[in-house]
Amino acid sequence: ALSLSRTSHEATMRVTAAIAAIVIAASGCDAFAPGGSVPSRSVTTALSEKKSPRHDVRSSGAAAEMDPEEAKIQAAFAEHQQNAPKLGWATDIRSLVQFNHGFAVMSTNSKVNPGYPGGSVVGFAPDELGRPLFVFSGMSTHTQDILADPRCSVTIASKEFKGAADGRVNLMGEVALLKNEEKEAAKACYLAKHPGAFWVEFGDFNWFRMDKIVDIRFVGGFARAGSITPEEFSSAEPDPIMAFGNHVAQHMNEDHQDSTIAMIANAIPGLEVDEAIITSVDSLGMYVKVSRTPRASDQPQQFKMRLPFPRKADDRKDLKNIIVEMTQAAAATTAKAE
Repeated sequence: ALSLSRTSHEATMRVTAAIAAIVIAASGCDAFAPGGSVPSRSVTTALSEKKSPRHDVRSSGAAAEMDPEEAKIQAAFAEHQQNAPKLGWATDIRSLVQFNHGFAVMSTNSKVNPGYPGGSVVGFAPDELGRPLFVFSGMSTHTQDILADPRCSVTIASKEFKGAADGRVNLMGEVALLKNEEKEAAKACYLAKHPGAFWVEFGDFNWFRMDKIVDIRFVGGFARAGSITPEEFSSAEPDPIMAFGNHVAQHMNEDHQDSTIAMIANAIPGLEVDEAIITSVDSLGMYVKVSRTPRASDQPQQFKMRLPFPRKADDRKDLKNIIVEMTQAAAATTAKAE
């Protein structure tokens, strides 16, 4: 019984490692850049960097052979993910900052406790170049910190953030007080994001902006991490579909998850999933967190995959039509198979 249990465990570990390698290879080679182009500063994967940090996966004894059908499914999955259209890194990061709920974690160099970082949850609004605008009370500790040392970082999570599989961006730079002639425009921008921010009129509140961005780090989940230059960030345009994509994702997850599962099966024949939660929607496709149990295994897996659209979505109506078309195509494939 011990021998059979160990063999089953080793088979599961092998399948899990294979899926992880496929996801890494599929997302790392062209993580957010159509056509396989990758920003020069981006982190690809541990597969291409022998000395890069990596997960240490160990198992005892000889690994069991993978189920041949499972191997075919994984190969088809890898090819599909490799070729799936994705937004460029700069567009994805710029969109995350633009359509965030307007709150972030600011880390400052503590004035009271030199050498220690201070953390605060702060409201912000991105300007036309994506630079965060802030309005802070003069009594706030983070205000005193940045007046003494303007160097800080701002960590911004995606609007739909629920855990480590979801996107977040860290902007590192220097924050400065705005000039008087810039304050009215900043106020209009901030109130568009935070319409109830009555405190912007208080006399002891001051306007700041991260004028100098020196580093931009992005993590989008397992094997999706890297950075872009400040110039790439400021010149990128937010993806318009991502402005309301989370509402579409919520509707699909609550009322039509079976359709998402069917669309995945239609896109990658043989890939049967038990759960499919859409985490984000953009003009080129969706990211979906799926759960499945591989063949010849009793251990469930969970990973994120790309489900591309057959064409670029231009607006809300077009997005709805595309999803309906994909749902109908999946239903037709299922009916034909039956």
